Amino acid sequence: MIPIAVVVCVMGGWCTVYLADTLLRSSSSVKNRYESWLSSNGFTLSPFHIKWHTGIFNRLFARCAHLNPHFLYIWFSAGMVFGVLAMFGSVVLLTKTLLQTLSQMMAETPEGSHEQVLQVVVPGVNLPVSQLAYFFIAILISGVIHEFGHGVAALREQVRLNGFGMFMFVIYPGAFVDLFTTHLNLISPVQQLRIFCAGVWHNFMLCVVALSFLFLLPIFMFPFYYTGAGALVTEVVEGSPSSGPHGLFLGDLVTQLEDCTVWGVQDWHDCIQHLSHNPQTGYCVHTAKLQLSWTAGRAFKRLDGTMECCGNNSLTDLCFSYSNNVESKLFACLPVRKTIEASRTCRTNTDCQTDFIPSLCLIPSLENQTRLIRVKHPPQTDMLFVGYPSHLQYSVSLTNFVPRLGFLHPDLPVMLETFCKYLVSLSGALAVVNAVPCFALDGQWMLTAFLEATLSSVIPERNNRELIGFFFLLGGSALLAANVALGLWMVTAR
Repeated sequence: MIPIAVVVCVMGGWCTVYLADTLLRSSSSVKNRYESWLSSNGFTLSPFHIKWHTGIFNRLFARCAHLNPHFLYIWFSAGMVFGVLAMFGSVVLLTKTLLQTLSQMMAETPEGSHEQVLQVVVPGVNLPVSQLAYFFIAILISGVIHEFGHGVAALREQVRLNGFGMFMFVIYPGAFVDLFTTHLNLISPVQQLRIFCAGVWHNFMLCVVALSFLFLLPIFMFPFYYTGAGALVTEVVEGSPSSGPHGLFLGDLVTQLEDCTVWGVQDWHDCIQHLSHNPQTGYCVHTAKLQLSWTAGRAFKRLDGTMECCGNNSLTDLCFSYSNNVESKLFACLPVRKTIEASRTCRTNTDCQTDFIPSLCLIPSLENQTRLIRVKHPPQTDMLFVGYPSHLQYSVSLTNFVPRLGFLHPDLPVMLETFCKYLVSLSGALAVVNAVPCFALDGQWMLTAFLEATLSSVIPERNNRELIGFFFLLGGSALLAANVALGLWMVTAR
């Protein structure tokens, strides 16, 4: 469900704006000045919607439209080809997403949702409140670049630009360009197609630029940050298994999980997945150090069938199983840190026969799916984690970038990475959604111009072409509406 606090803040904010607007309009002393100020500055207010329209950017659009005519012709022609392909590709993508959503609903399990290319985003539900700034700035930039493409393409095709504007609908920002419709209707369908496809094309190119910056970020940050030395801890969830006096702290550099080397954040996740899907690692312990506790031989079975030999109140001891080549299974309750400190990992006793001192392979006897994981973060003492590996994975935030100088903040590369990822996701989503042949979206005009350019000689009657386009638009609109409705239900109701 959508958090009540988010609903209250949104409704409260809009009610305040609407109330202030109503009071100013109802006041005889300020009504005329207020309405004149709104009109002169291009502001329009209505419930849950604020719009700003201006012509101050018209010269900027005109300059960009006349920079290099030959290059712009190739640029927007390539955009036209991409837009047509994206129009058909968006239908395939939305159909696949809809089938995935329906299969999840039938299975009544949330698994597999991360594999979907498109997902409905609801702030406060599947979008962290702490990342709202990234979301709104990225979606605003994506919208401005989208409309910038339309405006420059229109001026290049000799279509007059009346102005540029921005708006806020409920909580979502956006942008628009106001084109002179008469000029737009006089140009050829191919010219129209270049204009209508320009927005989708510019969103795609914004994705390419953001992705390139994301991949090249280590090079850009190299003078100030270095990578490949480990995963730097930027945040530890308070009260989690990773916190505490022997846990991880801000600024720690994790270099190893058991015998799995960590060069970066991806290695951290890969190592945890490897450890969670493989049997528990053992540790080579010298037989001289192996002191059987009084509980040896008194091991008992847990409900899941695993063995326990330590008291429930022990915070430092753990039950280990081993074989001494005489008896196949023995158990001992031993102090964890003292037992495995500076010891090698192993699977069997054979792995421990490389030393001159006799050693045995001791394997922690834990409940199913739980693991003992030794986390190395020198120069601090190793952190010993006992529990579900996923709890370790999601209780710590990490980054690949390690500051070269002490005054550099470790969060700066993380902020740039996060923003680029939002820009790629939202600009790509805007391109896909606008390419769908759907009423009131760019896809409607792209489809109409495409049918006019390709079917004029095959189907001479304009009404027949419009009828074909109407049925395509009806199907595309239904497909998009079904995806949005089911996506919202999956996110908010489950």
